[in-house]
Amino acid sequence: MSSKLPLNVRMGTLTSQNVNLRRHHDNPILLPNVGNSWESYAVFNPAVIKRGRTYYMLYRALSPPATSRGSVTISSIGIAKSRDGVHFYDRRRFIYPEHGWERFGCEDPRITKVDGRYYITYTAIAVLPPTADWIRVAVAISDDLRRVSEKYLVTPFNAKAMAIFPRRIRKRLVAVLTVHTDKPPAYISVAELSDDPSRWSEEMAEWYRRYMDHVIRPDPRRSELDHIEVGAPPIELEEGWLLIYSYIQNYFGEPIKRVFGVEALLLDLDDPRRVIKRTSYPFMTPEEVYEVYGIVPRVVFPTSALLEGRTVKIYYGASDTSCCQATIMLSKLRLMLDGGVAPVFKRHEKNPIIWPDRRYWWRGFSVFNPAAIELEGKIHILFRAFSEDKTSTIGMAVSEDGLNIDKILDEPVYVPREEFEMKRGLGHSGCEDPRIVKINDKLYMFYTAFDGIDPPRVALTSISVRNFLNMEWEWTPPILASPPWIDDKNACVLRERIDDKYFYIHRAGGINVVYDYLDSLETVDVERLLMLPLLSNRPGMWDGKKVGLAAPPLKVEEGWLMFYHGVSHDGVYRVGAALLDRKKPDEVLARTITPILQPEEWYEREGYVNNVVFPCGAVLRDNTVFLYYGGADRYVCVATAQLDEIMSLLFPR
Repeated sequence: MSSKLPLNVRMGTLTSQNVNLRRHHDNPILLPNVGNSWESYAVFNPAVIKRGRTYYMLYRALSPPATSRGSVTISSIGIAKSRDGVHFYDRRRFIYPEHGWERFGCEDPRITKVDGRYYITYTAIAVLPPTADWIRVAVAISDDLRRVSEKYLVTPFNAKAMAIFPRRIRKRLVAVLTVHTDKPPAYISVAELSDDPSRWSEEMAEWYRRYMDHVIRPDPRRSELDHIEVGAPPIELEEGWLLIYSYIQNYFGEPIKRVFGVEALLLDLDDPRRVIKRTSYPFMTPEEVYEVYGIVPRVVFPTSALLEGRTVKIYYGASDTSCCQATIMLSKLRLMLDGGVAPVFKRHEKNPIIWPDRRYWWRGFSVFNPAAIELEGKIHILFRAFSEDKTSTIGMAVSEDGLNIDKILDEPVYVPREEFEMKRGLGHSGCEDPRIVKINDKLYMFYTAFDGIDPPRVALTSISVRNFLNMEWEWTPPILASPPWIDDKNACVLRERIDDKYFYIHRAGGINVVYDYLDSLETVDVERLLMLPLLSNRPGMWDGKKVGLAAPPLKVEEGWLMFYHGVSHDGVYRVGAALLDRKKPDEVLARTITPILQPEEWYEREGYVNNVVFPCGAVLRDNTVFLYYGGADRYVCVATAQLDEIMSLLFPR
């Protein structure tokens, strides 16, 4: 076994695998400057706008506690310039406490240019310690971004995160803001404003009398425990206003389960109170070291976004410590707003292709989670079968066209044989969820061995291709390929050796996909397994609870195409894809930001376990991928997709 480590482990950093959303390689793009006391502690929550060829960033800056009124940090707003939107220079203090209503801080700016004037909205802190009624929105006006000409308090009530729309709506200035951020529940709302900012506080006082009439509908929150705040100023698209915003899951629940995420809304062009579309989960959560560790750990907070061509540049604060940038294709955001599933796979019209059959004791309750392999022009489907007493065996069906079943064998082709897979209780046991790989003249089958009591373990057996085709089931005695003390399953090896070793993929610990390099498939020293990280769950996203290998990876021109299942925190099983480097498969080159298959049909939503699509087999014929999966732990199903369409999701043009 090799001890070589992936790049992200060798460098001692976390590396995002959310390749469709690309964090800039120079992140953080702005760090505290110890040479300036006012910004020496933290710089974050950047608001970026482009003026001619120059980018201007306004950002929240914190002075160190030791030099600011005892142990209190004071926020002011800095400004910097850049030619490329990444490397900023000429940093200076731009907005700072001057009035009583902002005496203890100017925080979290947003900037918009309308009719030649720059409107910079920010959070004004009037008292310490901060109390809700004295956390309010203010505005600063500038004509040239060299100096501030006017400053006014905007909201005489608790609010934060106001942004001005970049053009007038029905001839009026319009703002989107978050009301009651510190007196929950908070609401994202829309307000019309006059051309005189000195009157905005008076206007907003009247507006506040009926603020619920101005709340966006429907409410984007998915739970009463969640919290929302306006992020970037809206971006105008043909179909509506794109609002990038902060969605914090479980904000009012257990702190350990809190997840800061970035999501999107599409608001009506004429009446932005009306939500046309919304994302169902975040497209960005804390993953990188600078997002996970800082003054406030595990925070990504968007405060500005620019549409440049077909790309959206998102500027955000990381852990309330630094300023960062990430980019995402507009087409990806539109896909997420349209439901979040890339429509590349087409289900077979005759799904399920295999049903439980009570005439046979061993598959009378369920048939599901099929492996698949093509031999001599036929696709052999090895599926997990449940008897009425929940004993798992493995059956086989054969199909010439890959869609319609020509034959199902009457007896299982593989049954529990060893003590570690024999039933020891009244629950589930047996040989579960096979994956099969052809190497030379042998077929190697990995499966989950479970006795109903001890943790599930990876088992490995093999059979000659000749005996398999002759249906002479002379499988080798199974060996265990995982330690006894840990839950391990969802395993296979690549069908080609890498540096004369087998690249072994499995899921040790029940949450993330890991890998090892094996010297042999005849014996595995489980004490020497390193279980190095390959693919991690993304908390808060559709694959936030756990991930696992689906089918053995397919070798394609660009690398190894690996399908995986991802489980959300509400227990829904979906399917995603990742691409591994051809020569260094421990490097993930790309990963889909959205699922490519999710439970939609009745046979996926209702069964022994509801809301499950679970593949264990994939076959590539010409340019068509046949994906074989279990539906709701009850049925065997198949869906097809064109390979180039899958690859376009991993590498968007």
